[in-house]
Formats: sequence, C-alpha cells, structure tokens
Amino acid sequence: MEVITIVQEIELAGSPSTVYEAYMDGAQHAEFTGMPAASDPREGGKMMAGGGYIHGTYTELVPGKRIVQTWHAADFPEGHDPRLELDLEPTGTGTLLRMTHSGVPEDIRDEIDEGWKRHYWNLLARYLAGDVGN
Repeated sequence: MEVITIVQEIELAGSPSTVYEAYMDGAQHAEFTGMPAASDPREGGKMMAGGGYIHGTYTELVPGKRIVQTWHAADFPEGHDPRLELDLEPTGTGTLLRMTHSGVPEDIRDEIDEGWKRHYWNLLARYLAGDVGN
C-alpha cells in the first residue's frame, strides 16, 4: 500500500488553548463536528470521532501547543494507524493550526484531504467564531 502525508494550515479565532480544548474535549468536538465524539484527553487515552468512523490513541499531548495521535478511519486497512500531528501557534489574531497527517493511504488521498477541510477545519472555524448550527 502506498501512503502519503497531508499537510494543511488554517488560522482560527481564539487562543491556542481554546483551539486545543475544542479539539480535545469530547463534548465540544461533537458540537463543532455535529457528530458523536468521545475523548480521554491523556497520553495513552483513546478518542472516537465522526460517530465511530475515526478511532485513535493520544501519543503526545502538550496542552495549548501540540496533539499527536494515531488516527484510524473505518475505511483504512485493519491495523493501519496513520499519525496525526496538530501544532498550534499563537498569531496576532488567533491561532495557526498546522496539521500533518502521515501514513494516509494514497488511493484515498483526495477524500481525506477534502474531509479535513469540510468535516473539521471549516466547522471548527465557525464554532470558534460563535456560528454553531447555522
């Protein structure tokens, strides 16, 4: 299986701590994505998102700065757990989120690349701007 790395950046309203909490807190994660999510926010803790489509384990957490986890989607081969890195940097107006998703199966690159934008970053940007459920 050929694998690739997807890198995306988005500037978001709110501090790095606010962005970190929105992603890590299961209730907030579910609120901004509109799908069930759960999170045990500690290294070694498990996460679930997308109503069960995504499962992972947190491997490195630096509150307000960095989230590293395995990230297994339901349509990935069994036992294939790509690495997701989210780095948060303060900007003058909010937070720069830099995502590095490595080990993504090449044959679904476009689906995953677009899925991050549609199902995460666009919704998270609206959530942090106070535009939830519209």
